[in-house]
Amino acid sequence: MKKSLERLQKVIAQSGVTSRRKAEQLIVDGKVKVNTKIVTELGTKVSANDKIEVNGVPLEKEQSVYYMLYKPRGFISSVSDDKGRRVVTDLLAGIPERIFPVGRLDYHTSGILLLTNDGEFANQLMHPKYEVDKVYSAKINGIPGKSDLAKLLKGVKSDTDVLKAIHYSILSTDTKKNTTMIEITLREGKNRHVRRMMEQIGYPVLKLKREKYGMLTLRGLKPGEYRQLTPKEVKQIRNMAAN
Repeated sequence: MKKSLERLQKVIAQSGVTSRRKAEQLIVDGKVKVNTKIVTELGTKVSANDKIEVNGVPLEKEQSVYYMLYKPRGFISSVSDDKGRRVVTDLLAGIPERIFPVGRLDYHTSGILLLTNDGEFANQLMHPKYEVDKVYSAKINGIPGKSDLAKLLKGVKSDTDVLKAIHYSILSTDTKKNTTMIEITLREGKNRHVRRMMEQIGYPVLKLKREKYGMLTLRGLKPGEYRQLTPKEVKQIRNMAAN
């Protein structure tokens, strides 16, 4: 019977060590060994019987886990920080698997953040060709008119990026404080997307929170709390990305 073979970078990603794209770079950089031999070809396929090392550490297959965290403000979306700031994995310190965040919420942004040890899952959600709607609530400085808000749907230029929303709605306005609460839905997620987009149209963000990720909401969670996704939720998120 023929052994089942998988691409090396996929096996590394599924182990929870890193994402698939980073696994590819590790292979190219000569950091990966298969049966004691350095492998640099991305097309290399391996079986369950092959012994794989990444940066000298034997690869061990972990069971895939998927978590949703209500990220508070004041945490970095990373597993470590060279400046000594608090990172989101500090909030899930009791979990034995080597999990990492799927994408990022910046230091001052709160809300839904997914974490996993499944590199394939993370890659699928972060890759530009896969699109899952994400809904944010933002408190902004100023009260924008319809012409300003229409720019969000058309797209605004920021550095080399074109930043756009697929939907927005005004939640409330405060004429005394000259602020507005707005809900914004994104399908892509570039770095500091909402903040940069609003700055470009002249209404800087004062406070930002990611309320929804696909069909997932923060219901039942307080800032700093987390829960494991159900198998059904994982399947739904995968399907949203694939479609």
